[in-house]
Amino acid sequence: MELPQKVKDKHPVFTDISELPGVGPATAEKLKEIGYSTIEALATATISELEAAGIGEKKAAELINLARESIEISWVTAKELASIKSNIGRLTTGSKALDALVGGGLETQSITEFFGEFGSGKSQICHQLAVNVQLPPEKGGLDGSALYIDTENTFRIERIEQMAKHLGLDFDRVSERIIFSEAYNSDHQMLLLDKADKIIKENNVKLIIIDSLTAHFRSEYAGREMLPERQQKLNKHMHKLLRLARAFNAVAVVTNQVMARPDEFFAPTAVSPVGGHIVGHTSHTRLFIRKTAGKNVRIVRLISSPYLPEGEVLIKITTNGVEDVEESDKERR
Repeated sequence: MELPQKVKDKHPVFTDISELPGVGPATAEKLKEIGYSTIEALATATISELEAAGIGEKKAAELINLARESIEISWVTAKELASIKSNIGRLTTGSKALDALVGGGLETQSITEFFGEFGSGKSQICHQLAVNVQLPPEKGGLDGSALYIDTENTFRIERIEQMAKHLGLDFDRVSERIIFSEAYNSDHQMLLLDKADKIIKENNVKLIIIDSLTAHFRSEYAGREMLPERQQKLNKHMHKLLRLARAFNAVAVVTNQVMARPDEFFAPTAVSPVGGHIVGHTSHTRLFIRKTAGKNVRIVRLISSPYLPEGEVLIKITTNGVEDVEESDKERR
């Protein structure tokens, strides 16, 4: 995040954790071992997390404050905030209607959640976004790479090739700019994100995808007695994702499973996303996807946003990827 010049003049700017006063080779190595290898990651750490590396409470607070002063300011006027917020980027979904629904595209520095039943198209949208982020800004992209964490073995390179070719992009180049990893359990999933800051910085990652956020947590923490532990871990995981998105000005996207609500007869939908209030409060933009009778047509409903009204649009998922729905498709809906 770019700072006003007067702030840069007031605080020293560090580019590596080894440059921080009091951080020797041993401390730097300890920080890297627990996932803090960049200034951005250290600035968004908590004191208790650094204490896990054997750093005392006072020293941890000093290091975090130095890192924060180097990349951000704590108090600003509303006018300065508007200037800082001007750095927020927008990523196209591939559908003009869906882009308009979310205010012009998916926003950087926040989390967008897509939830829906199996086969509704959540992973297809993630594939499309991983390609679109590589487009130049004038075409709705962010000219960056994608970090893709797959938890349900749904990533298919064949779909990336189809979508890239439809957009006239070189498939080899596109595939090189998608950094992929499969998470085998919830702890592995959390570890991948905890260690991601260096990869994000070195590869100019502008999109972080977790598909699906809750699959492992849901299967591993079954029963009410395990719910508190599950929610605590999900909370930590989501906030780590948000800190990375803010530190690197990236779009964060998660997909989520749903559960039936047979007892809530008057609910607006027959299903609700997994994860409860923890996921709901941390996701800034929540989008519900469901199938229709029309071929390849989906309804996407904006459930919640900090500043946008609720609404819904139709999109189409084809071999080419995510597209707008034509009038003929609407008639067949």
